[in-house]
Amino acid sequence: MKNAIRSLMNPASIALGAALLVAGCGALPDKPARTTLYDFGPGLTAPAAAAAPAAATLPTLALAEFDSNSRLDGTQILYRLGYADANELRPYGQSRWSLPPAQLLRQRLRDTLSERRTVLGPEESATISRSRGETPDTLRISLDEFSHYFDSASASVGLVRLRATLVRSAPAGDRVLGQRTFTVRRPASSADAPGGVKALISASDAAMAEVVQWVDQLQQQTPQQPRQ
Repeated sequence: MKNAIRSLMNPASIALGAALLVAGCGALPDKPARTTLYDFGPGLTAPAAAAAPAAATLPTLALAEFDSNSRLDGTQILYRLGYADANELRPYGQSRWSLPPAQLLRQRLRDTLSERRTVLGPEESATISRSRGETPDTLRISLDEFSHYFDSASASVGLVRLRATLVRSAPAGDRVLGQRTFTVRRPASSADAPGGVKALISASDAAMAEVVQWVDQLQQQTPQQPRQ
């Protein structure tokens, strides 16, 4: 028994036990990396909102839900290596959008349009059409591209491409007032997810501004006639 105790207290045995303990701790799994969530920011702040016109000055508009290809339905932040294989979409590992890009873009567009007009969702538009006999023009958007695009290993942009269609309903049927594709690129400050996010937000804001201007021009060129 005494020999066994002496063996356990042997410095070599103690060192071996400590080494095994350290090795065991090293085998434990690392704490999972936290996923970073991104959105388009808080939108209009209170001072900016207060500075907007108090009353709508343009015709009421219905904004349909955005369409997008299936690859953009998730929340992954995607990038393309244009200099290697522009046909391959790749996701950033630990970075995500808080909502699918189409939903984030629709919120941004609705906020922008609402600065000068009343903007309705599909259900609100249908309710007004039934109760008042008035059908506002409908803006439909299809999101075709939303990626951090690398022209080279050191140069990249936020790339947004969408197709907008403005439709007017009438007793005789729907009529397309106009359709246009918008493609916007904005430079990224860094070749990573944060740089891509900032570039995509900048490109999105520029695209939304172009869409709003286009809709305003179409409605001014073809004013809606009151129903008899």
